[in-house]
Amino acid sequence: MPSTFSYAFDTPAYKGTATINTGLFIGGQWVDPVEPATIDVVNPSTGKAITPISAGSSKDVDIAVAAAKKAYKTAWGLKCPGVTRGKLMNKLADLIEQNIDEFAALEALNGGKAYGVAKSVDIGGAIAVIRYYAGWADKVQGKTIETNENKLAYTRHEPYGVVGQIIPWNFPMGMLSWKVGPALATGNTIVLKPSEITPLTALKFAGLINEAGFPPGVVNIVNGYGHTVGQAISEHPVIEKIAFTGSTLTGRKILKAAAETNLKVVTLELGGKSPTIIFDDADLEQAIKWSAHGIFFNMGQCCTAASRIFIQEGIYDKFLEQFTAIAKGLGDSTGDPFEQGTKHGPQISQTQFDRVMGYIESGKADGAKVAIGGERYGEEGYFIKPTIFTDCTPNMKIVREEIFGPVCAVIKFKTEEEVIELANDTVYGLACNIFSENSSRAIRVAHALEAGSAFVNCAQATEMFVPFGGFKQSGIGRELGEYAIDTYTQVKGVHINIGIKL
Repeated sequence: MPSTFSYAFDTPAYKGTATINTGLFIGGQWVDPVEPATIDVVNPSTGKAITPISAGSSKDVDIAVAAAKKAYKTAWGLKCPGVTRGKLMNKLADLIEQNIDEFAALEALNGGKAYGVAKSVDIGGAIAVIRYYAGWADKVQGKTIETNENKLAYTRHEPYGVVGQIIPWNFPMGMLSWKVGPALATGNTIVLKPSEITPLTALKFAGLINEAGFPPGVVNIVNGYGHTVGQAISEHPVIEKIAFTGSTLTGRKILKAAAETNLKVVTLELGGKSPTIIFDDADLEQAIKWSAHGIFFNMGQCCTAASRIFIQEGIYDKFLEQFTAIAKGLGDSTGDPFEQGTKHGPQISQTQFDRVMGYIESGKADGAKVAIGGERYGEEGYFIKPTIFTDCTPNMKIVREEIFGPVCAVIKFKTEEEVIELANDTVYGLACNIFSENSSRAIRVAHALEAGSAFVNCAQATEMFVPFGGFKQSGIGRELGEYAIDTYTQVKGVHINIGIKL
């Protein structure tokens, strides 16, 4: 039988014990992998192992898909009224809320986030999203369509059946809720792979599924690597839809696998290189604070991280002086996520640390100037100081490629037309931020920028009611809001002959 893991926290932020099962959750039961294997989960603040967890394979995915298909056919999907699905989802949200401190502690331990942020943003946000979609469960509706008096025509919005979901390491519970919420509300059953780097809160979540009352097999969680479990989910012929959040490179592989098997419907939320544009008529104090939030939130490990900051020349020097001061303050508040006053944590892994440091060295080699940061913090863990580059040119790697760390390029511009061209000069199109007190200009630029989300006088301000997704190579499809309901249903047109004679 799979083992359990308990971790005793005795920190300024949280004192208590968190307990999870480290196995695979399939068909309502904790099971060992068919082929015994484990993955060590690491604390990014120390670089030391926390616990091993079970690692599944394609054989475990097959078993999970069979359990999900059985549940869909017998107890979920069209067999379970939306009002019942909604009640179960609300019960699940209540259980997460009852255990919110434990969830937040695991998220901070495994993800390196400040405990207070993990509790309010990550876990609090996940609870809200699941409740939001619980409210949608009995509101999935079709339409009656007028044809003629001899015919009745209407549409049904039906679930796909078994859906595969692959979530990233930067917001483990947040991304889980974005995937699980609309899928359950619309009657689909789930085979989900958490990131092998940050699986602890997903496993804690799995432990509440039975307690909430879901039929066995409705939600299945299979730990494992992308090239094993992720690939098996992408290629499985019974899975009719797949949702993935992660890198553009992996998104291409999933799209290819889906096309070569059963033409799965695919939703992809991929990379970004989001611009922040600050015009000289902006509320400068607010623009600086939001710009710092836009790039340094979650240690820069956000798909929407605003890593290209364009400043109109009249306010450039003043902006840079105050922006650098904020980065210094974050650097001074770097440390253990459970210590009071910590605002800036580690990168998630040694691999990510090396990747970000590699981009920093690339920026230096290409001639960009380090205004602040550009080096590691401390000797233990994967900490990198908030880093600001100036004297950047459009062809530099740090300007063109997604870094996924606390590193930004500050670039001076003259005119609105010029900055629109610069901002759109990227293969990505996930988000953009515009700061101006001129509402006409702010709206005009928001419409001109090629991005799925446009934030005016704010940044990283996603709402669960509003669709989220990318243009260009930042993705396919939308999550959040009513739009996510559409991506988890397929439309059936029903034609009923009342009086047509042949």
